[in-house]
Amino acid sequence: MHNQGLQDAFIGLVDTNRGILYKICRMYGATEPDRQDLFQEIVIQLWRSYPAFRGDSKFSTWLYRIALNTAISDLRKQRRHITTINPDSLPTQLQDIQYNSEKEEQLQSLYAAISRLTEVEKALTMLYLEDKSYVEMEEILGIPQNNLRVKMNRIKEKLRKMTKEAVYGVGNT
Repeated sequence: MHNQGLQDAFIGLVDTNRGILYKICRMYGATEPDRQDLFQEIVIQLWRSYPAFRGDSKFSTWLYRIALNTAISDLRKQRRHITTINPDSLPTQLQDIQYNSEKEEQLQSLYAAISRLTEVEKALTMLYLEDKSYVEMEEILGIPQNNLRVKMNRIKEKLRKMTKEAVYGVGNT
């Protein structure tokens, strides 16, 4: 059983980094229920892994790694089954993510283009948009910096093309 101090520290760190979870859930969840499910699955995985967090890296780096791996694994499985966990063992003070519909509309076109990227491209794009350095990206994704730079340039070009297609229509560029 986890002690109250461990639970309080976990809740504080997750609340501080809630924006990261929001972005990952928005990036990998197609619908609102999918995002809520993914958020819960990520929190469960973070909670299970938290006692082993040694602090060798920043908490946000560790959180990104766990959350992205959970999101990508969930997509790859493409299965919808109910996983049970004893709810008494989870922190109860965390609230589900609330989405702002106005901001949602503003980001819709960006996410539409990003949604057409591969799982790894999505993760790299999100980290790039978060102004993470290539050193941090390498630590989170486990991909060498040189490869990350090449991938990012290709992704930018891909997104430019997709954005033009969305604005001008396919074939009118």
